[in-house]
Amino acid sequence: MASRRPDSFDGFGYRGRDEPPYGSGYPVRSSGAAPELQHHHWVTTPPDIPGSRNLHPGERTPLYDEPQAEQGGPGAGWEAPERPGVPPGEQLNRFAGFGIGLVSLFTENVLAHPCIVFRRQCQVNYHARCYHLTPVSAVSVMYAITKAQGVKALWKGMGSTFIVHGITLGAEGIISEFTPLPRELPHSWSWKQLAGHLVLRGFTALVALPFSCASLVETVQSEIVRDESSSGLLDCIREGLTRLLGVGAPHSRRLLPLSCLLLPAALHAILRYAISTSIQQVALWLHQRAGKRRSDPSDPLDVHFPELAARWAGSLVADVMLFPLETVLHRLSLQGTRTIIDATDGAVGAGNGGSPLVLPVNTQYDGFSDCLHAIRRKEGGAGFYRGFGALLMQYTVHGALLAAARTLLRVLLLDAKTA
Repeated sequence: MASRRPDSFDGFGYRGRDEPPYGSGYPVRSSGAAPELQHHHWVTTPPDIPGSRNLHPGERTPLYDEPQAEQGGPGAGWEAPERPGVPPGEQLNRFAGFGIGLVSLFTENVLAHPCIVFRRQCQVNYHARCYHLTPVSAVSVMYAITKAQGVKALWKGMGSTFIVHGITLGAEGIISEFTPLPRELPHSWSWKQLAGHLVLRGFTALVALPFSCASLVETVQSEIVRDESSSGLLDCIREGLTRLLGVGAPHSRRLLPLSCLLLPAALHAILRYAISTSIQQVALWLHQRAGKRRSDPSDPLDVHFPELAARWAGSLVADVMLFPLETVLHRLSLQGTRTIIDATDGAVGAGNGGSPLVLPVNTQYDGFSDCLHAIRRKEGGAGFYRGFGALLMQYTVHGALLAAARTLLRVLLLDAKTA
């Protein structure tokens, strides 16, 4: 058996003096190879994010403690940086990428939440005379609710939505680790891999289903009947476990078992992911084809913004196409939970407080097909699109802020380059 080198630690990834440690982000040159056979080893994990420092083939990051190269010296072939730190051009690239990404995330998860709250209240309120198919009527009622109950009335349940996102991501990672279902698709995927990836999305939605139902209740429950002393951030988890295990406070007999919600929940998750991803890929392909001659690869806005715009378009198309299915799923999830919502027809005076009118949700659907037929028979085809104006307003605000962020960053980058 060959003797081990004193600096070889196989258990920690070191394999000798001439091989790089795993996980390093620096190129390592093989000292024993001929100059023409020398090559660099790169590790490019984790995945790319806008403005990240991940390395790509053809790039190199010289070691800062390496002496400046001289002709024929040991450092030949390397260019020492003029000064330590990140180059100014890369700083601008990172700033633009993270700036647009943060604006998109903030808009999608925080600023859009009032639109999501009002949209869900409209979807489950079968009593309402106004369907709010346009943003104009939705804005007036949202303003009346805010004026009567305060700003927090339209941001209720936001913490539970983040908890549901976390549970979804955690369940997706755990299922993909212990099953052959792929979490990500390679560039050259097969139909078997695609089917497994979609099945993973469906399983993830089923795991998060009881917590999604609890989050829906917190989102549409009126602030007038909410008990601040007993409500907390982890109520979503407690109520989700109560719904899953069938213990805790008794609900109405009209509460549907989770088995009745499995099919519509998995169908909605799979279709939404498939539609949004397909539209996103088509949008990116059209952008690359149209802007191949005009785009500048060195411009960070041309690199990062098209991806966010394509994601915005994919989510918009998916939510528009699946809006009727979402309406049915929300009504079935809320039935029997003794939830009281705000009146979406407007505020009315009640005593000296001027509180808005609240309504209980007392639906009696037997299942998915019965809910479909009942909505079409009693409310017409437009009944599936209650609150559609809030959805349009949500994506209008999101798109406008993305465009404004792009314009602002364009001006800042131009000023930085000319300075």
